[in-house]
Amino acid sequence: MIKRSVINDVLELISFFPVTGLLGARQVGKTTFAKELISLIDKECIYIDLEYPDDLAKLTEPSIFFKQNEGKCIIIDEVQRMPSLFPILRAVVDQKREAGRFILLGSASPDLIRDSSESLAGRIAYREIATLNLLEIESVNTQEYHWITGGFPEVFLSKKDKFKALWYQNFIQTYIEKDLPQLGLRVDSLLLRNFLMMLAHNNGNIWNASTIAKSLGVTSPTVQKYLSFLENSFMITVLPSFHINVKKRIVKAPKIYYRDTGILHYLHKTPSLEDLQGHPVIGSSWEAYVIEQIKQLVQNKYGMYFYRTHRGAECDLLLVDGTKVVYSIEIKYSSAPKVTKGHLISIEDVNAEQNFMITPNSDEYLIKEHIRVCSLKVFLKNYLK
Repeated sequence: MIKRSVINDVLELISFFPVTGLLGARQVGKTTFAKELISLIDKECIYIDLEYPDDLAKLTEPSIFFKQNEGKCIIIDEVQRMPSLFPILRAVVDQKREAGRFILLGSASPDLIRDSSESLAGRIAYREIATLNLLEIESVNTQEYHWITGGFPEVFLSKKDKFKALWYQNFIQTYIEKDLPQLGLRVDSLLLRNFLMMLAHNNGNIWNASTIAKSLGVTSPTVQKYLSFLENSFMITVLPSFHINVKKRIVKAPKIYYRDTGILHYLHKTPSLEDLQGHPVIGSSWEAYVIEQIKQLVQNKYGMYFYRTHRGAECDLLLVDGTKVVYSIEIKYSSAPKVTKGHLISIEDVNAEQNFMITPNSDEYLIKEHIRVCSLKVFLKNYLK
């Protein structure tokens, strides 16, 4: 069992809000996490899994079931399977507004769980349960292993390489054939597989809907819809362009990254560092890994953007508070990174409070008076506030 770092945050939410939503990709450990919470919550808990017919039958008349168990914390897993629950939950909560009444687990963002944000506005707080973070696994295995294998607990903790490839194969098959249709994306499975492969080959690149649409034989709005579903089911990060208060010709299309580098490496058939070395995806894979580790710790505290002008000024990642750039971050898969002219111009353009170059394992030092080089782990531990 790896202790999840978000547990204290979640307990605080449960102590204040009537409903707490724990969202994240399938197989990230939400159910295990929720069952661990049961021993820490100061009231009796009931666990309902909507994928089990017996549990589903208990909610045939949900109002009656909730009334019978009014003083308990009711945990409902795979809640996206029953969106009709949300208006009922609202009515039940309004009748007795008390902290910690419900914990909802789901494999989709609030935008994909129909009616949840409208029905429970002001009554629910959401927290993402993501894949394992680097700081959670540092006593278990190495950063390199985490980057190559990915952060899904079952595959990360497995010692059988053959099992890992089979796990990802089954995960993607289930995701395409079951999860996405359940969330409302009903598309030919071969088309979706091709789309996932195209995204893998464009990981870290500027999103070009028309090019991908042409390759798939569909329209640009259609592939935009596909991308939205993948983002809202925690497969893809869509990193927007930063162009607030910048009076230059900016690249405004977003960048696209796989959130779990284990899936990315499976799709590229690069399951080891030896396979990855020399492969064109290695740089963008490291970018994706760094962005995901930071994203998990940041949650909603900062907006996350990249910056690029048509003249070549570029920065991989900006962390923004309102309109103020707090961190500019250049991500380099190198132990001896070099500052480029484009990077220096981007620093001048965005005027960040702090500027970093993040590498896998380099020593910490100032490469310029206003640019600090450090490893990812040092940045997460010492500088991300």
